[in-house]
Amino acid sequence: MFSNLKSSFQDVSAFSDENFDVKDWINKTFKSTENPEIKQVFATVMVTKLQLYVQQINGALEETSQSVLSSLPRILRDTHLLQQEATALQDKMVVVKQEIANVEKDTASSIAVLERIDRIKTDLQTAKQGLHEADNWTVLANDVEEVFESGDIENIASKLFSMQKSLTMLANVVDYEDKKLQLEGLKNRLEAMASPRLVEAFTASNAEQSKIYVNIFNKIDRLPQLLKYYHNCLKVSLSQEWRRTIELAQDENITYWLHTFYDKLLSVWQEQLKWCTQVFKNFSVEVLIEVYTDLLRNLDPGILECIEATLKQHTNAMQLTLLMELKQITRHFTVNLQGAIEISQNKIQEQKMLHLAQAIYMPYVPYVTKYSIYENAQLGQQLNSLDCIHDDLSETINYLSLSISRILDYANEANKRCKIFTEGCGYPGLLKSLNGYFNNYVEKYRTGIRMLEKRKVKHEDWNLFQMCLTLMQTIGEFLGNVENFEKTLTMDIIEINNKIQNSSTNVFGQYKILLLTAAGRTDLQNIVSSIQREDKTVLDPTIKAIHKLCADLHRTTYEVIFSPIFTQLLLVQKAPAWSMTENSGSSITSDLPDYSFAPQEYITQIGQYLMTLPQHLEPFLLRDNPSLTHALKAADVQYNQGSTESGFADILLGIVAKETCQMFQDQTLGICELNFAACKQLATDIDYLGNVLEELGLSLSENLQQMSQLLRLTPEDYQSGTSGCNARVVAAVRQMRNITSSGD
Repeated sequence: MFSNLKSSFQDVSAFSDENFDVKDWINKTFKSTENPEIKQVFATVMVTKLQLYVQQINGALEETSQSVLSSLPRILRDTHLLQQEATALQDKMVVVKQEIANVEKDTASSIAVLERIDRIKTDLQTAKQGLHEADNWTVLANDVEEVFESGDIENIASKLFSMQKSLTMLANVVDYEDKKLQLEGLKNRLEAMASPRLVEAFTASNAEQSKIYVNIFNKIDRLPQLLKYYHNCLKVSLSQEWRRTIELAQDENITYWLHTFYDKLLSVWQEQLKWCTQVFKNFSVEVLIEVYTDLLRNLDPGILECIEATLKQHTNAMQLTLLMELKQITRHFTVNLQGAIEISQNKIQEQKMLHLAQAIYMPYVPYVTKYSIYENAQLGQQLNSLDCIHDDLSETINYLSLSISRILDYANEANKRCKIFTEGCGYPGLLKSLNGYFNNYVEKYRTGIRMLEKRKVKHEDWNLFQMCLTLMQTIGEFLGNVENFEKTLTMDIIEINNKIQNSSTNVFGQYKILLLTAAGRTDLQNIVSSIQREDKTVLDPTIKAIHKLCADLHRTTYEVIFSPIFTQLLLVQKAPAWSMTENSGSSITSDLPDYSFAPQEYITQIGQYLMTLPQHLEPFLLRDNPSLTHALKAADVQYNQGSTESGFADILLGIVAKETCQMFQDQTLGICELNFAACKQLATDIDYLGNVLEELGLSLSENLQQMSQLLRLTPEDYQSGTSGCNARVVAAVRQMRNITSSGD
């Protein structure tokens, strides 16, 4: 009935849901029935079914409750029985524990007796064995002399091995140390007897014979000594190979010797690795590494000695080329040897690998330390090959311009040499050489400037002026190239330093340790730290020297421009207008209006010259000329205020105008006396200069403007008209005009 009733509902399981909602269930149930009459009937049927369903559930609950109640007495009874059995088991455990304690108490003395008897038995057995071994040692010791006389090395080794076993059992006897010394003496005799044959077997690479001796020395615990024999034999053989290479190729140089010997070392490595694996048990590549390390440190003649002798046969400039070639041969050998070691897949102590790497690169450490000396010679020769200075100034400037690309090419080649020869560890020496090299090149420009200074004249010389700006442009180009090269150097230094730092797991790449002394490592680290702090550029001395060069050339250029003005301004105090009086018959009188006065020749000459300056500056400053711009900025901080090329022209004109005004003022203040007409004439000259400067987009200095104003004042108005003027100018003009101060 329950199952039939359950099937009459769409979803009976919905009633067991924790989030069951009566309203939602009713809405979903009646959703399919739209007719109101049918819904009424459907609702009635559903209520009836629900009632039946509830009754059925109640019945089922009653049956379940009755079943549980009827089974409770049996469950309680079973629980009680289990509790009784647990109590009985606990009592039995207590009894057993007590019985065990009693047994232990009663048998403790018996067990102690048994233990003592067992110890006695063990001691007796040990004593018996000791007596046996002592007797055996005596027999062996008596027989060993006869065996030695036979010369049978294997039989002697067997006897000594037996004596060694016997001696192990005699560790507690009184004369143990004497017996030990006796055995060691016998081992020494055996080793001395076997060593000639052992050396012969190793030298001939006789694997079968060598295995016999390895087994013998292993039995008598002398395997380390045997490895020393192998070490010395291989070292002597390779040392002889080195001397033979030199003797057979005396007409060749160190390059050939080194290349040939390194090839031999690589081939011998492969042969010995295979041979040793067959002969020695548990062979380690470290044995070969130790041999090669010892060999390379103690060659006779040494590699360093041979290099030194060969260098003496070359010029200073060629020595670095030879060293680079040798270093590349050594590096190639190192890479191949490292690969051969890695193929063996043996675990090798890093310290031993480092010692091998140091032995390989040891000959180059002194030359890396003196790297700057060799680089100086190379760069010096290349610099001397440039023909820059000529008798003709224009040719000198032209050749200096053409030489810039070659100068930077030589510098880049030096950077490459540093990477190849010193693996980047020689940058402190390279920077020292490069700064000296560039400074020597800068001296050629200084020679050009001195040639310019000798050509200076007191009149205008536009050709010389153009050569000044051309040379300034050339220096600017050189400065820009040096700055770009400096950035490349900086990046290379940081990159190589990081690469070396990341090679900590590869001893053959730890060039700071392999090629540098402690002082050299400190110098390199100081440069890297300086770059990281950004407190100084790597070519700082060179950059400063070029800036100083720009400043010196700018001063020379200014002097060339200003020379005609200077010449005319020297005539100010000698102008005839100041020496004429109103009673001398001159046409210049105080009654004439201001427009009747014309500027004198000296100032018109200056004005005309100033007006021509822009057209001569135009080819250089009124077009895109980054090199000249760069040089001017380095020469004078005033040019850093100009944002365009025309701005630089204005700055240069402004510098000339400022100095013109200052010198004009100084010269006029040196005039002893002026009458009123002369005052108007001087004011006219000043105003003319102001008009010229205004045409050029410039202005007259404030002191000259005030002077012009003061010169036009009548003596009566002078005191009142000086308000706001420079006191020094007011006093100077008063003195020139002989105007009495109101305070007098």
